[in-house]
Amino acid sequence: MIAAGNQFRYSPSTREGSDNQHYELFLRKGALEAWHRGKLRSLFVPGGVALFVAAVLLESGLVPLSPSVITFYYFAALASGAMLAWRFHSSQVLFAVLTIFLSHRAIEFFSGGHAVLSGPGRIAFDAIAFLLPLNLLILALRRETGIQLSALAPYLGFLFLQSVFVAIICSPGSSKAPFILRMDLINQKWFEWTAIPQTSLLVACVCITFITGWLLRYGKPIDAGFLWAVGAILVAFQHGSVGKVATAYWGTAALILASSVIETTYAIAYHDELTSLPGRRAFNQAVAQLEKPYTIATVDIDHFKSVNDTYGHDTGDQVLRMVAARLAKVDGGGTAYRVGGEEFTILFPERMAKEVLPHLEQLRVAVENSVFRLRLVSDRRGSSRGADRRAPAKKKKSTPTRDVYRDGLAVTVSIGVAEPGTGSQPINPERVLEAADKALYRAKRAGRNRIEVASGIRTRAGKSIA
Repeated sequence: MIAAGNQFRYSPSTREGSDNQHYELFLRKGALEAWHRGKLRSLFVPGGVALFVAAVLLESGLVPLSPSVITFYYFAALASGAMLAWRFHSSQVLFAVLTIFLSHRAIEFFSGGHAVLSGPGRIAFDAIAFLLPLNLLILALRRETGIQLSALAPYLGFLFLQSVFVAIICSPGSSKAPFILRMDLINQKWFEWTAIPQTSLLVACVCITFITGWLLRYGKPIDAGFLWAVGAILVAFQHGSVGKVATAYWGTAALILASSVIETTYAIAYHDELTSLPGRRAFNQAVAQLEKPYTIATVDIDHFKSVNDTYGHDTGDQVLRMVAARLAKVDGGGTAYRVGGEEFTILFPERMAKEVLPHLEQLRVAVENSVFRLRLVSDRRGSSRGADRRAPAKKKKSTPTRDVYRDGLAVTVSIGVAEPGTGSQPINPERVLEAADKALYRAKRAGRNRIEVASGIRTRAGKSIA
């Protein structure tokens, strides 16, 4: 262990099998692996799919859409987005839907509902094409605070100031928008295909880039919703912002944001917030669908309580995230779940125990070869949760009994494995899970950092013992 200040950071050791990368890079690599294993779909579903379907219906003319249908769709999408945001306390989406509605109505008001070619309507178009993407970027990067007046007031004031600005520049008799809203950055001939000013296109590209980076870093459904909502609004601007087709794209932007609330709620219900692994609800549903053959592996972090007691819960959370990132990359068709505390479970549908043992051994070794390089944690962070921090700090005498390498804190896991067997008699998956738990306890009693199989097969430090 290396002491140097009041923070800690992870760096894998230089031993054989280590990644030679910092912990942050390791987590990002694990996140990218997870994208390739199925989470990439959240980038395009449902936001990208909704925009694609809207484009097919509106641009191809395959399905005739009357103005009344478009109007109903528009207001239904706005109402759905607002109600879902209010019900699930998402101030980000609520403000986004409100901003989209006000922006669209402002352009329609100043243009008289006709094509925005000149005059106040064109000025409003230029101003909103510049301001709306910026507003969506601010909301996307804004920390969610829930529906509270104290938190809502600053943005409401900001929105009011923008409304006053647009009203002033669109006053009767105005013929041109301020220069910054309509200036040409490069040759105008290259942009004859669009009515969107170059400055607005630049702002939109910057916003899309930032939101995409935010999405790739955190992978939240609401970020994907903001990304595709900006795309839908750009298409609406391309269609002049008013009229049947443009109104449908405005409605699609609101619908995409509404769907992002649903996706976020689903992610909260079915995924563990700390590790991003599927949680207990997802695990219970997956277990209910299991059919023979299958294998269940229970994984427990060795001496995790000692880590929390000695180094603090912040360090413990980092250990959980590191182990979860390893589990997310398990091979052999397995899916890892966090079922509680330091306990994880891996389900291997259509796999027998002997097929998954090599993959579990690779997982065990991968975790063992990843260590934390620690620096001293402050007393506040090192204190147990719920403890009275005003009381004098007590020295902790307990230390992890496992190995602590010179350059960091070693992390190991014990694994129990069970399968329903080859007989024709059906076996309740809960009994298989109990057998895996018993095998895990045997691995703990036998010295930890090992794999025990309910049938008696044992793997220790890479060696299989029948």
